[in-house]
Amino acid sequence: MNDAPIAGDAVPLELRIDAKSYRSADGTPVEVVRGLELRLDAGSFGALIGPSGCGKTTILRIAAGLDKDFQGRLNTPGSGRLGFVFQEPRLLPWRTVEENIRLALPAHLSGVDLTDLVEILGLGSHLARYPGELSLGLARRAAIARAFAVRPDFLLLDEPFVSLDEAVAARLRDELLALTTRTKVTTLFVTHHLEEAIQLADRLFFLSDRPARIVLEKTLPPPRGGRSQEVAASIRAEARALAARPL
Repeated sequence: MNDAPIAGDAVPLELRIDAKSYRSADGTPVEVVRGLELRLDAGSFGALIGPSGCGKTTILRIAAGLDKDFQGRLNTPGSGRLGFVFQEPRLLPWRTVEENIRLALPAHLSGVDLTDLVEILGLGSHLARYPGELSLGLARRAAIARAFAVRPDFLLLDEPFVSLDEAVAARLRDELLALTTRTKVTTLFVTHHLEEAIQLADRLFFLSDRPARIVLEKTLPPPRGGRSQEVAASIRAEARALAARPL
């Protein structure tokens, strides 16, 4: 696993969404995001936190370049090489775990040594298995490994720990913390789980209900993964106060 800084990684992730709408099944226009501006420094970890249905996944898809139908601007770090972890693992059932991890690799990385990566994620003994033989936790690990294998300039994760048993989710959070710290990849993470955001992120972006906008930005003191109970309690109190006031 190459831990060297990626060329161009001094460029921040910058996203401005002036407006994003779509039409519902009956033709009614629905405004999803309005007046959102986000900047994430190179090598840092940001978390988007908001209620279900507020537009978090839409924002992530725009940041990934998967949805270009919006008013605004997107600047991505480095060469724009992206790692994306969806809510569902999206593994091909007819390919082994190792084949799924290598699937997105460019030709010049096709033979890259994945030993360190798969060991960090506890996949070393599962590379020859097929997705149908895996638990949800192992399938999520394979999806995370696939995203890191491409050596991304930036990484996007859409609630990758949802529906997992808390013990499994806690271990995966620790593994993600280790990988993002080691690789220094610019990361934007979507969650509605404040505790995991406090553990993982350098910066929190709290979103309003739809149409989503950022109503509070919070920079967290280091170290990631080792914040004091006092810091966590202070952030929880701010989040409760934010939820209680009309926006």
